[in-house]
Amino acid sequence: MQERRQTERYAISFPVRVRWKDDGGQPMTEDGLTENVGVNSALIYLPRLLPTVGSKVDLTVTENPKDEVSVTAQVIRLERNAAHPQVALSLVEGVRAWKKKVWEHAGETIAAEKPEEFEEW
Repeated sequence: MQERRQTERYAISFPVRVRWKDDGGQPMTEDGLTENVGVNSALIYLPRLLPTVGSKVDLTVTENPKDEVSVTAQVIRLERNAAHPQVALSLVEGVRAWKKKVWEHAGETIAAEKPEEFEEW
């Protein structure tokens, strides 16, 4: 199968807050972590509650409280693993801010990491 992604994704954990309305119109809020971030998408770990596929959510990256990034995203897929539930999101609004403050920051952070030294046993 051919890879359809045209940009790199970064496996990085940033703290996030996801807000949405459930099927009954009740506001829901869940804190979680990014699993990976793309230029216009994200895979998020949410420990308890998951929005429904197709719903729109407000996603805020809370890594830097003085400069939080908030975007609107649509849920494209759920992973209902009881031990590690995840939600895949495609950004709808705020892509430019996401790219600059989240995706590029993730790439810089990963590039600056030093590889673990190999230990001989």
